[in-house]
Amino acid sequence: MRFRIAPAPLLIFALAAAGCSKAPQQAQMPTPEVGVITAKAQSVPLTRDLVGRLSATRTADVRARVAGVLQKRVYTEGSDVKQGQLLFQIDPAPLKAALNAQLANLAAAKATYTNNHVAAERAHSVADKGLLSKTDLDNALAAERTAAAAVQQAQATVETARINLGYASVTAPIDGRAGQQQVTEGALVGQSEATLLTTVEQIDPIYVNFSQAVGELDALRRAQAGGHVSLEQANKAKVDLVLPDGTAYTHPGTLDFSDTSVDAATGAVSLRGIVPNPDHQLLPGMYVNVHLTMGEINHAYLVPQQAVQRDSKGAYVYVIGADGHVAQRRIKADTLHGSDWIATDGLADGDRIAMNQIQQLGMALARATPEKPATAKAVAWPLNSAAQQHNAAPAKN
Repeated sequence: MRFRIAPAPLLIFALAAAGCSKAPQQAQMPTPEVGVITAKAQSVPLTRDLVGRLSATRTADVRARVAGVLQKRVYTEGSDVKQGQLLFQIDPAPLKAALNAQLANLAAAKATYTNNHVAAERAHSVADKGLLSKTDLDNALAAERTAAAAVQQAQATVETARINLGYASVTAPIDGRAGQQQVTEGALVGQSEATLLTTVEQIDPIYVNFSQAVGELDALRRAQAGGHVSLEQANKAKVDLVLPDGTAYTHPGTLDFSDTSVDAATGAVSLRGIVPNPDHQLLPGMYVNVHLTMGEINHAYLVPQQAVQRDSKGAYVYVIGADGHVAQRRIKADTLHGSDWIATDGLADGDRIAMNQIQQLGMALARATPEKPATAKAVAWPLNSAAQQHNAAPAKN
C-alpha cells in the first residue's frame, strides 16, 4: 500500500492553522470596585475608658457618747435621714438624776456665795470705821472670791450634765442614708468607748475613684504642649459611667480631684469624679466603667472599624491612590470613638480608605467608589475597653 505525503510547506501551514483554532481565548479580568471613604482631619474628643469604684461623698459614724442602756431604735434601717433627726434613744433616767444633782450643787454654791458676799460687805463697813483689822477684811474678801469661783465651777458641771443628757438622744450628724443597726436594744453602750450604733452615708452626689498611669498623663501633657491635644481643666473634664450590666448611666459628672503624688506600688495617679445620684441608683462599693472625656484631639481621623486590619505589627488600612493602585498604610489607632477608630498617625487629608472587599485587596489595582454613610446608632461603652478592642478588631489576613 502506498501513502501520499503532502509537501512540507503545506503540512506545516495546516498544523499551525489547527493549533490556532484550538487555543483558548484569555478573558480580561475587570478591575474590582471597592467602596471607600475619604479621610478628613477633625477635632475628636479625647477619652479614656477606666475602671472605678464608687464611694460616699460624706460618711459619719453614729456612736454612743454617753454610757447607758439602749432603749430603742427610732429610724428605719436603709432609709434617708436628715441632719439632727433622732436615730436612737439611750435610757435618760440616770443622766437626768446626775443633772439634778449638779443643779443642787449649783444652788448650794450660789447660797455660799451670797453669804460670803454679805459678810464681805459688812467687813468693808466695819473696816471703814477702823473697827476691823486689815487681815480680817482680806479674809472676808477672799472667802467671797472663793465662793464666786465655786459657783462658776458648779455651773460648768451643770452644763456638762445637761450635755450628757442631750447625748441620750442620738441624732444623725449629716443628711444621708442610715445603715444597719449595729447594737440591739437592751445593750449597754458607751461604757468604756464610744460604741458604734450605725453609719450615715451621703450618696447624692457620689464619688467615683479611679487611677491613670502617670506615663500616659505625662504623654498627654507633652501632647498639649505641642498643640496636638487640648486638655480640659479638672473641674470641667466630663465623667460618664457605665453600670455593671453594660448600660450607660444617665447623669454625667465631672472630674473634681487629681492627686499630686504617684502611687509607688502601681505607678498611677489617683483621680476622683463627682456624679449626681438623685435616684440613689449608684451605691458605695460598686465597680463601674469610667468614660473620661479629658479634652480634644486637635488633628485626628475617624476610621470605621471594618476598614481597620491588625497584625503583629499593629493596625493598618488599605488606601487606593488616584491611579487605582492599592497600598497598605500603617496607622496608629488605639482608641474607639463610638463605632470608629481614632487614627492619630499614618493618614493624610484626601486619602481614600477601602471599606469593603478588604480580604481581596492583595491585588494591585481597584476602582474606588464612595461608600454610603452608615446609619448612626447609639453606642453603649462596654465594661472592658480591652475586650472592646479585641472584639472590634476584624480578622487578620
